[in-house]
Amino acid sequence: MTTRGVLYVHSAPRALCPHVEWAVAGVLGARVQLDWVRQPASPGTWRSELSWKGETGTASRIASALRGWQMLRFEVTAEPCPTAEGERYSATPDLGIFHAVTGMHGDILVPEDRLRAALARSAQGGTRLEAEIAELLGKPWDDELEPFRYAGEGAPVRWLHQVV
Repeated sequence: MTTRGVLYVHSAPRALCPHVEWAVAGVLGARVQLDWVRQPASPGTWRSELSWKGETGTASRIASALRGWQMLRFEVTAEPCPTAEGERYSATPDLGIFHAVTGMHGDILVPEDRLRAALARSAQGGTRLEAEIAELLGKPWDDELEPFRYAGEGAPVRWLHQVV
């Protein structure tokens, strides 16, 4: 089954840009040449976007291919399809990587065992429930990435279709 998604590279040092293209090309099995533009939210870095089509699990493979580079900010999304929920991966140098399952309307779906664990930690006085839920929803990643998302508004998007 195939799905569609988008890779948002929010900021990358210039020297890392070709490595990002090679890593994504390795996952998609097709040549990738991104249109890089300066990232005003972080001078000296570049941003790009790529819409892709591939098998379910492609978003996780892209995120895995990019996750080791500490100076890279990115997000990968995959739309839900008949055989799989959607997903979102967000990564920042300070926070690492966040993964969420998303429903057909883009809502984050939190498994009940993770909710129960958050309630238990909160009840033990370790953290406030509000902070636990914010973490489950990826709020720290959203807070850090929002200035980079805003700076990318109006950027061109290139579609790349994987041969399946």
